[in-house]
Amino acid sequence: MKKQFIKVVLSCTVLVAGFTATSCKKSSSSKNTSRATGWKINAKEGGFQYNSDFKEQETSPGLVFIEGGTFTKGKVQDDVMHDWNNTPTQQHVQSFYMDETEVTNVMYLEYLDYLKSVYPPENPKYANIYKGALPDTLVWRNRLGFNETMTNNYLRHPAYAEYPVVGVNWIQATQFAEWRTDRVNEAVLEREGFLAKDAKYQAVTGEVGGTFNTEAYLNRPESVYNGQIDSLQGNQKKDSVSVFAKRSSGIISPEYRLPTETEWEYAAAALQGSREYNNYRGRKKYPWEGEYTRNGQRVGRGDQLANFKQGKGDYGGIAGWSDDGADITAEVKSYKPNDLGLYDMAGNVAEWVADVYRPIVDDEISDFNYYRGNIYTKTAIGEDGKVNVLRDSIVFDTLPNGKVVAVNLPGEILMVPVDEQETYLRTNFSDSDNRGYRDGDPGSSRFFDRFSEDDDPESQRKMYDSPKHKVERDSTGNIVRGYDTSNERTTLINDEVRVYKGGSWRDRAYWLDPAQRRFLPQYMATDYIGFRCAMSRVGSKAKTKNKTVRGKKAK
Repeated sequence: MKKQFIKVVLSCTVLVAGFTATSCKKSSSSKNTSRATGWKINAKEGGFQYNSDFKEQETSPGLVFIEGGTFTKGKVQDDVMHDWNNTPTQQHVQSFYMDETEVTNVMYLEYLDYLKSVYPPENPKYANIYKGALPDTLVWRNRLGFNETMTNNYLRHPAYAEYPVVGVNWIQATQFAEWRTDRVNEAVLEREGFLAKDAKYQAVTGEVGGTFNTEAYLNRPESVYNGQIDSLQGNQKKDSVSVFAKRSSGIISPEYRLPTETEWEYAAAALQGSREYNNYRGRKKYPWEGEYTRNGQRVGRGDQLANFKQGKGDYGGIAGWSDDGADITAEVKSYKPNDLGLYDMAGNVAEWVADVYRPIVDDEISDFNYYRGNIYTKTAIGEDGKVNVLRDSIVFDTLPNGKVVAVNLPGEILMVPVDEQETYLRTNFSDSDNRGYRDGDPGSSRFFDRFSEDDDPESQRKMYDSPKHKVERDSTGNIVRGYDTSNERTTLINDEVRVYKGGSWRDRAYWLDPAQRRFLPQYMATDYIGFRCAMSRVGSKAKTKNKTVRGKKAK
């Protein structure tokens, strides 16, 4: 009996082994066969269509790949301001992409030229689109300084073409990033044959009555170019039927955007350059190695490693020696990049990041991709049950300083806040606007009485009582500015102030530390704040695969 039992077991093992081998052979026979159903993927007859040949995300124009990881975010040494607003916290950042340099004048001028061509400011309907995107060149003026040369020339003169753009507020920077997303994806669709050759120029020249928007293309492609996209189809068109790319096509890149504060600090520190196996060799005070701002190498010894203010009245050093090469901003790539290949992550201009400012970093609630500023929205659905695309209408907003900016342009999708349909019984979020979560919203103030019968929010003391300026229009359409003259305001912090990072040509070396952080209202601009864009990485964490096959035993 014992022998018979063993024979049965062995025969079953062989049978199972044979079945397993056959199954493995079948499952690996074709990547275009579904492992879920056995159906063909991308069959000519129809069925499920998917980009099974996708390898990895393409690096979009101007960007550098930054492999994510764990690091200690926060102050390294000095805290002479005693504000203690960035205490060290352990954070993890997903891989992402970041602009190699700050956005330059010539890059921003291309944006302005596009807006001027597609939305002529001579048309009263479009006047505020172009005007709202213009940098504030008056930021160069000083009551006791002669800076009119920069006021008149810095933005447009070819001598400053590759200098970082300034006078751009946070809102304008985010709108530039949105425009850049659309132009890059428009060029990719043309390259891949979904749009006809040079289709992207027809909106600029006025040959078609609309423009291209990435989200509108993905949600309602027939609405793009004011409904004329069928006439602009490329060689992907089959049997006179329009073919449109989808997210599953794998060719449409994620959006350009401002980097989060955590991403910016991680990229500026470039700790990968001091990595030994799975550890960092100490912490860096600046984006470069060492504790000093001067070059210690034989070539260029003594020269500054960044563009910053060296002392009172000293913006560029002594002529010909110990010089940082600039008195105001400098041409991008004037100094060596950090270990990630990023230029001017210290000095030249400080840079806007995406975050709303708070004096605390709440790592108790999040230590993964930390970001304060989430406002969750969804696409508006029209009466026809389809995504609402603004064909001809434009949505404008008047900022507290009276500047008018376009929130939605023709051809873009109308976005609305999420409501109970998305928040009901969720544990990860319960509101659309999360800018003040746990530090500024009513529930985080010890003075807030949620059971009060008084519905007037002004009667309930809150954590941040910043000035509230009012901008209104009178019966004739003129802007009336009402400045807050209250003597009871104790802070400038609210949900409209944004973080900016890095030292600038106006700052002392103290601010070159990547961990330093400051804030400014999102509608204000200066002559020392610029920006660069970032983009999220989709897919694998690293570009180069680890040689060790994870999850398998080494042979």
